[in-house]
Amino acid sequence: MYTDSAQRRWVEFAEIDNVRDLGGLPVSGGGTTRFGVAFRASTPQHLTEDDLGRLIGPVGLHTLIDLRLPDEIEREGYGLLAGSDVRLVNLPVRKRTQTDATPADLVPDGREYDLVALYRELLAGSIESVVTAARVIADAAQHSVVFHCAAGKDRTGLLAAVLLDAVGVPSDAIAADYALTGERLERIRERLDTLPSYHGLPPVRTGILAVDPDVIIRFLAELHATHGSAAGWLRANGLTETELACLRAVLVEAP
Repeated sequence: MYTDSAQRRWVEFAEIDNVRDLGGLPVSGGGTTRFGVAFRASTPQHLTEDDLGRLIGPVGLHTLIDLRLPDEIEREGYGLLAGSDVRLVNLPVRKRTQTDATPADLVPDGREYDLVALYRELLAGSIESVVTAARVIADAAQHSVVFHCAAGKDRTGLLAAVLLDAVGVPSDAIAADYALTGERLERIRERLDTLPSYHGLPPVRTGILAVDPDVIIRFLAELHATHGSAAGWLRANGLTETELACLRAVLVEAP
């Protein structure tokens, strides 16, 4: 259903994986999400000079939201982005009990992993980060915004799901976007496995590297059951109606 839009949303780089525009998704009641505002990505520290030029030029990157933990950033860094004019904002997404991370914490053992439970725990432990990310993206002066974690699947997928649901994108479209990471998973795993923080990842499509759209459907169903919607969750945790209206205004293009 969303194939044509997905092809337009991918942004290709030499040494950054899993980058796509959140534009082009349907919004309940009419319209689509706006292109050129918010992008999701995997960790970008391997970027080349050409990649940086593409980010700052055609993508128009102004603000990078980094969802990694401070320990990850200290180990892995930003590469060429560290010397650029891009605003780097660290908003770590973590479990409530997680203050820092060792590589073992970031690469769970086993081929079976409850990702819905993980996302529930990450959301509960990252209220300030997720709400602040929504505020940053709602501010047109910060655009364009790229947000990322390591693979660009779990912490990034969580934030994307909250943002998109909050502005009225249907759950099945959000899940379809989440599933697109599966198209790039071999490359993502190969790159991450060379880094100290993520060495020892399971085979693709197993454990923490599973990409099942039903995970997002179930996660959002839980959020709807407890707060009515992601917008309700954001309001309950401090986002004002004005800020929510700004988020919708920047992310949604009317028909």
